[in-house]
Amino acid sequence: MNVRQVFILPAKEREPCITRLTTALRRLEALNDWRIEVTEYKDTRSLEQNAYLFGVVYTTILQHTDLQGWDLDDIHTFMKGEFFGWETVTGFGRKRVKPIKRSSRLSIQQFSDYMEFVIRKAAELGIEIPEPERPNG
Repeated sequence: MNVRQVFILPAKEREPCITRLTTALRRLEALNDWRIEVTEYKDTRSLEQNAYLFGVVYTTILQHTDLQGWDLDDIHTFMKGEFFGWETVTGFGRKRVKPIKRSSRLSIQQFSDYMEFVIRKAAELGIEIPEPERPNG
């Protein structure tokens, strides 16, 4: 039986979560060994941030440059490398560079810092990126 459960233990009002966690642990099949992992919780980038980055920021950059043959993923790879740095990867007798870090595991704040960098780079090229739309109310 492949069981995977994730519990987020909030900084405040922890007792209800601890009770649910304890109950889940007691229900685990006694005949099996189990690995329990505890890691610090960090919010990762939001879907809204990602949609804004690809749908507005990168799209605007692509529309206002003459990067023929480039697509949104090319811009994303390039900007990650410029922000995080590049590493050289070798294999099959060839060398290539790739960004040191991925953006998918960044916290919301780290992703915001990354987006600010990309928007600043666009401004250096004379490209104005529209602000994200805010929901009414």
